[in-house]
Amino acid sequence: MAEEKLMMKALSMDIITAKMFTELHLSITEQYGEHGRELIQQGLQAFGLKDAEAMAKKATAEGENHTFFEYLPQIVEGQEQYTDLTTFARFSKMFAHIAKPVVDTYGEEGEQVIMRAVERFGNKRGAGIAQRARTNGLENSLENYLTNYDMGRSDLFEIETVYKEDEVEQTFTHCPLGQQWADDGMGKYGILYCKMIDPAIAKGYNKNFEVVHDEFVLREGQCHFQFQMKE
Repeated sequence: MAEEKLMMKALSMDIITAKMFTELHLSITEQYGEHGRELIQQGLQAFGLKDAEAMAKKATAEGENHTFFEYLPQIVEGQEQYTDLTTFARFSKMFAHIAKPVVDTYGEEGEQVIMRAVERFGNKRGAGIAQRARTNGLENSLENYLTNYDMGRSDLFEIETVYKEDEVEQTFTHCPLGQQWADDGMGKYGILYCKMIDPAIAKGYNKNFEVVHDEFVLREGQCHFQFQMKE
């Protein structure tokens, strides 16, 4: 008797945002200790503590452990600023506001710290995608990558996907993450995420999986990827 396939819903952006914040916290404090905490607090204050609290509570309610609450008082005063924005836009704003004081203070070294956080975040997500595939009896192969992806791709992403032999080619003509960074004049910080995220997720999914990312929304106006499984 064939095993019944399990339907797995995508992770919410609140969970994904909380996971990203936790990796930023770990990388920044690992490198800069108490001063790192101060920079994170500064960034979170600039983003908005009430908005951070709202995302933190939603992520917790969905079962995600995170480090947001280490930076939030028991009672957070004020109003949310971004209730009218999409969860993707809020993710972008949070990331850029945390990255900014670190990069502005430490320059290229700070960039490396931020990119290390994104790499770890991506590796863990990739391993999770492999688990999602395995749960339904599937290998962590090229063809099972996108079909078991952990993040919902809403209509806010405009994507063309072409399947080739041993390769999947994707072109994003619109990305809500990149668009928000561009709109906010935060592309300098956002591109640190863009440079690292897809290769890191792919590597976490399968160590032989590689991503060529040769065009960026923030640079060329579109993102172009070639996902390739190496022997």
